[in-house]
Amino acid sequence: MCAETVGKLVDPENGLIDRSIFTKRDIFEQEQETIFTRAWLFIGHESQIPEPGDFISTRMGTEPVILCRDREGKVRAYLNSCRHRGMKVCLYDEGNTNVFTCPYHAWSFGLDGSLVGLPQQEKLYPGMDKSAWSLIEVAQLENYKGSIWATWDKDAPPFLSYLGGAKEHLDLTLDHRDGSPGGSEAFVGVHKWVVPCNWKLPSENFLGDTYHNISHRSVDLVGIGPSAAQGTKGRRDAELDDAQHVWISFPGGHGVHSAMKPADAEYHEAFQDNPIVADYYRHCYEERKRQLGDKSRLLPFVGTIFPNTSYHGGQPRALCVWHPHGPEETEIWRIFLVDANAPKEVKELLRRYYMRYSGPAGMTEQDDMENWNYATAGARGPIARRHPFNYQQSIGKVETGAAMAGRVATQVTEENARQYYRHWGLYMEGADWGRLLQDNTPSAEAAE
Repeated sequence: MCAETVGKLVDPENGLIDRSIFTKRDIFEQEQETIFTRAWLFIGHESQIPEPGDFISTRMGTEPVILCRDREGKVRAYLNSCRHRGMKVCLYDEGNTNVFTCPYHAWSFGLDGSLVGLPQQEKLYPGMDKSAWSLIEVAQLENYKGSIWATWDKDAPPFLSYLGGAKEHLDLTLDHRDGSPGGSEAFVGVHKWVVPCNWKLPSENFLGDTYHNISHRSVDLVGIGPSAAQGTKGRRDAELDDAQHVWISFPGGHGVHSAMKPADAEYHEAFQDNPIVADYYRHCYEERKRQLGDKSRLLPFVGTIFPNTSYHGGQPRALCVWHPHGPEETEIWRIFLVDANAPKEVKELLRRYYMRYSGPAGMTEQDDMENWNYATAGARGPIARRHPFNYQQSIGKVETGAAMAGRVATQVTEENARQYYRHWGLYMEGADWGRLLQDNTPSAEAAE
C-alpha cells in the first residue's frame, strides 16, 4: 500500500478514518507484514513459566509462538513451526518438557531451540548441519517487571525506548499495590475467546474511550464492584470519583487514560465485610504513599501499548491482547494480575470479581463485544464504506510541556485514537523507526 493510499484512509488531523481499514483483507494482510513483524508485542508473563522446561503457547499477530524457560532458566520465544514442513512442534497450551517434537515427522528441538534429533538422520541427511535448522527465535525479547515482550525486528529500538512516556502508566499495572517495582503474578489460566470484530476496535477502546460508558449503564446500576457488600455504586469501587482524569497520547502510538488524586485525598475505605482484605488494601495504600510521596497520586485506569496490547490498571487488573485472526475476527486474551504475596483471601476475592466483570460471561465485557461486533459489521457494506468514521471529539484540545510526558487532555477526547491511527498509517507506509517514534503529531501541533 503506497503512502498516497494510506493518506486517504486515515486523516488524523481532521479526525476522519476510512471504514475499509476494519474489513478489507488486503489491508489486514499488509498489517501483518508491516506492523506485527516490527512492533514490540506482549507474549506472556514470567509467572506462567516459573520453572525450567515450563512453556506456554502464545501468539505474535497471526504467528503461533512458544514461550518457554530453558534449562538454564532463560526465557526464550520461538515460532511454533517445524523447520521441515511447518507443523506446530507444540500442540499444548501449557506444560513442562525437555524437548519439542513435531508430530508430523518427529523432528525434535531442545529448549534452546536447537534441532536435536530427526529420524534416520545418518541415512537420510548425511552431513546435515543441524545448527542451521533450529527453531526460528524472536529477534529481541524483554522481561519487563514480569511481563514478556518480543519483536521479530532486530533493528527495533529497545523496549523501554519503544514505550517512552507510556512506561510510567504501564508501571501502575505491573507494580505491587504498595508501590514496589514489579511484584505481580498472573492468575493460573487465561481467558480466551473469539469475537467477530476487527482487532483495532478493542485496541482503540482501551486508549480511553469513556464516551461509551452509556453502554455499561445496566451493569453500573447493579453495583457489583469488588466491595459491593458496602453498597458502592457501579461496577467498580468509587476510588477515582474525586480524581482528575487525563487522556495522554505518546510518540509510538500508545495512549492511556489515567487519573490524578487530589493532594488531600483521603483513603477510600472498602471491603469492610472482610477484615483481611480491608487491612491489606489499607496497608498497600499507606505504604505506597510512604514510598512514592506525591507520585502516589497518579493512579491507573486503562491504556493501549501499540499495536494490540491493552491493560486495565486497577479494577479489574489485567493485560489484554487482541490477537488478529482476520479482518473481521479477533481472539481476545486476558491475563489477570494480582500481587504475588497477597493473602489468599485477597486473591480469591479478586478472582471472583475478575470473572464476573470480564470475559465472554462477564457482565461488562458483553456490552463491549456487542459494540465491537456491530461496529465491524457497520464498516462492511458498499454504502457504509463511502462515509468515514468521525474521530473529531475534542480535536486540538491537548497540552504539552506539563508535568506529565505526552500530549495531555483533561476532557473526554479521541486524541489518543487519532494518534493511534496516525502511527498505524506510518507503519503501513513502512516508515523508519525515527519517524515512528518522533513526536510530530499534527492535531496536537495545531492546538499549540
